[in-house]
Amino acid sequence: MLKGKNVLLGISGSIAAYKSAVLCRELIKKGAHVKVVMTPDAVGFITPLTLSTLSKNPVYSEYSDAKTGEWNNHVELAKWADFFLLAPATQNTIAKMANGICDNLLLAAYFSMQNKTFFAPAMDLDMFKHPSNQQNIKRLEGFDNVLIPSESGELASGLVGEGRMAEVESIIKAISSEDSSWVGKKVVITAGPTYEAIDPVRFIGNHSSGKMGFALAEKVLNKGAEVILISGPTQLTAPNGAQLIKVKSAGEMLAAVRGNKANLYICAAAVADYTVAKPANQKIKKKTEDLSLELTPTVDILAEIGAHKKKGDFVVGFALETNNELENAQTKMERKNCDMMVLNSLRDNGAGFGGDNNKTTILHKDNNVVDFELKSKSAVAQDIIDSIQLKWLG
Repeated sequence: MLKGKNVLLGISGSIAAYKSAVLCRELIKKGAHVKVVMTPDAVGFITPLTLSTLSKNPVYSEYSDAKTGEWNNHVELAKWADFFLLAPATQNTIAKMANGICDNLLLAAYFSMQNKTFFAPAMDLDMFKHPSNQQNIKRLEGFDNVLIPSESGELASGLVGEGRMAEVESIIKAISSEDSSWVGKKVVITAGPTYEAIDPVRFIGNHSSGKMGFALAEKVLNKGAEVILISGPTQLTAPNGAQLIKVKSAGEMLAAVRGNKANLYICAAAVADYTVAKPANQKIKKKTEDLSLELTPTVDILAEIGAHKKKGDFVVGFALETNNELENAQTKMERKNCDMMVLNSLRDNGAGFGGDNNKTTILHKDNNVVDFELKSKSAVAQDIIDSIQLKWLG
């Protein structure tokens, strides 16, 4: 938590510096003590007077006071801070931090830090995507700095895409998490049913409400990770901070998963195993004779994720069974190369689709099996996240 923490807030020269004033104010409201250090360019975007008023401390941007000769001790600033938060972090400052270049007071304070550093990139789309910038970001992460991922949106240039500094709420969540091991991680969660079209008005579907996947999204956001929630048709509202991608069919869900690479995949969606081979273009009229539909298998999304996961990725599947539950869930986990499988049975009273509760058994790749009592889906989500934490992040 932030109460009583000493936060050294670093600001580099970006139009996103206007958010730093709000960020400073929110840190103070959360009970943190804030000192601000700025690059010389940053003072052209937001005045030290504004930040000094908000932080109730002097603002530092030069090595010394030109009038008095008083030295601004970067070592003391670093020793004072429980952590360093650089927001915004420009491409220029990131490059210098990654390559040992120290030509201003902010950088001197950074290189003197013994505690954790968080950084929130802010730059235009092409700058953000440039291979040298991506390499420098990865290099900073390799130095145990924590990336607060930039968000996609409208940029100062008028372009729309990645590079926009994370919103203040997202930054506060990231740095206030008691366990920062989730910060900077990208998590894809699938939720809800899929609808496979028969004709323009009819479909094959299932009773999934999406409640489990949406509860998981909220728990992961509370950990400070970036969440991409890919959901079939539901009546639910996505938790604030999640990137929601709405889909209908299994094919659309597959495309969304393929388009979003992550470190952790939680596949809670009830994806159709079959789809209609040739959906009608017009509504099928009711007739007296039987109607036959040709069904073809959908691509197995979970199996595809498991087949292409990289070293360090973690894949969680869900198994809803009606018989031979443990055996079937174990086989599914192995066949689809999952690291963890969440099993629930339709034979358990109060569990399954639609309701607010669930009863689960969690199977791990190391053959550890843990049974849980009937709980609210929110509590079940917490059990799942705790189990992932233990096996993935340790």
